[in-house]
Amino acid sequence: MSDDADELLPPYVGIGLADVRIVRTDAEAAAALTALSAADAIGFDTESKPTFAKGEVSTGPHLVQLATDDMAYLFQTASAAGNATALTVLKPVLESERILKVGFGLGDDLRRLRTKLGIEPRNVLDLSTALRRGERNTLGARTAVARFFGQRLQKSRRITTTNWALPRLSEKQVLYAADDAHVALKIYRHWSASRGG
Repeated sequence: MSDDADELLPPYVGIGLADVRIVRTDAEAAAALTALSAADAIGFDTESKPTFAKGEVSTGPHLVQLATDDMAYLFQTASAAGNATALTVLKPVLESERILKVGFGLGDDLRRLRTKLGIEPRNVLDLSTALRRGERNTLGARTAVARFFGQRLQKSRRITTTNWALPRLSEKQVLYAADDAHVALKIYRHWSASRGG
């Protein structure tokens, strides 16, 4: 589907702010771990502060997003304290063989999780390659939303390239990040159902 045709589609309505949790405390981490551990599959993505200088190495991920069917959980990993809380959830969930993790274009995400957080994700499905139907190129979330839902996923470059290492994220950043993980799970469910499970 061309970008011009994409513009004619109705907008995709993503997850609401009320269904997003930024996990900061031990109690919030425990609640997130319970919910995520109960899922058979979760949406998954990370965000990193962009690098602009030649040769500059990313220190990301600065945000890790995990989503169940009805909630998204955001974990800030830019600070040592944030890291410690996040790891109590991220390590057992992402390393679980039982829980399927789905997302788009996960190569960098997986490498950064290994390098920065010492997490070895298991049972991961990259929808960018899984959803290809004989096409040579990988498929992005925007194309998948158009193909499966007949809707337009708005991906603002201005939000994509913001500073994800900030201690306080804007509402737009929170929703963008939550949607990235949540939409991956919704697409996976749709695709999986259309294949008969």
